[in-house]
Amino acid sequence: MSLSCHHFDAGRCGSCALLPTPYADQLAAKQAAVRALLDPVAGGVEWLPPVASAESGFRNKAKMVVTGTSTAPVLGILAPAGSQAALAGLAGIDLRDCALHTPGIVAAMEVLAAFIARADLAPYDLGSRRGELKHVIVTESPDSELMVRFVLRSQEPVARIRKHLPWLLEALPAAAVVSLNLQPAHKAVLEGEREIVLHGSTLTMRLNGLPLHLRPQGFFQTNTGVAAALYAQATEWVEDVAPGRVLDLYCGVGGFALHAARGASSPVVTGIEISEDAVAAARRTAEEMGLSGARFEAGDATTMDALLPTADLVVVNPPRRGIGPLAAALEASPVRDVVYSSCNALSLARDLAAMPSLRPVRARLLDMFPHTGHYEVVTHLTRH
Repeated sequence: MSLSCHHFDAGRCGSCALLPTPYADQLAAKQAAVRALLDPVAGGVEWLPPVASAESGFRNKAKMVVTGTSTAPVLGILAPAGSQAALAGLAGIDLRDCALHTPGIVAAMEVLAAFIARADLAPYDLGSRRGELKHVIVTESPDSELMVRFVLRSQEPVARIRKHLPWLLEALPAAAVVSLNLQPAHKAVLEGEREIVLHGSTLTMRLNGLPLHLRPQGFFQTNTGVAAALYAQATEWVEDVAPGRVLDLYCGVGGFALHAARGASSPVVTGIEISEDAVAAARRTAEEMGLSGARFEAGDATTMDALLPTADLVVVNPPRRGIGPLAAALEASPVRDVVYSSCNALSLARDLAAMPSLRPVRARLLDMFPHTGHYEVVTHLTRH
């Protein structure tokens, strides 16, 4: 076994389905799987060696379901139906010591459990639909600072949380951001639309010398080390092409765009992202770094057809569903090069088939999610 986990051994958590497989074999199997999916539509592509992850302590974000009681909270996952825990009447499995999480997150869990008791935050019960606290979400930055978010059913406990917040900040000095998210719906949705920020504003995710700013509802890759390698690889390919104009669609907080703008070729870079908060964060980094050639706008990446003729190279980093109709727009555009970062090789293969004039020339698998069947793959396409 590549990583020892007493939760897995006891059958309490099966999230890391590949744990019994030695890590080198996991990586080889993922490489074989992605090649089997992509080679039929991307024949002749140069496959670079895969990027391995640390086997433990790599996950910078913990999304913990809260069960139990306010005095004895359980932070982890719901007990799987039919499991020994469920049959014993337990709603959840405590995973405070999960070996995937960064050490700072693991250390914070005991403090957060104590805070839940101090503020009398009753965990939400799915069966009775009573209680308030649904999830605790914790993110750790490369600088060992934390963002802590409490997902609540309603505003009922907000006053108590505010009252005891000074205690939390003293007990957990690494907490740079503390916020409350309101998720009133009784359904399997992690968080709601409304966020109440109690302390701080953004968490700085410093990668490859760039201070990327993450707001509470923002997206960031969960494996910091592999994310740094992903941005570095994409930047190397952009530098090889030396485009004058780069368009980064689904740019998030600007990881790809800002790396490209900082490169030696100094292209003019435009980032498009639907989240206003993410756009504001990207603009902040550009200003701090003096990257005057980088600009960011809020918009739906799938409707940016009119911008494609203005770019020499396009970067896309879509959600799991892929780029959809944007593939046909790219195929019909004059864009010469595309760097496509994907977390779902199935949708990537479908999108590549819709862009036959943009042929993959090199690709690399990055193991963003060890011990599972998931991975990231980045591909460089050029027009033929």
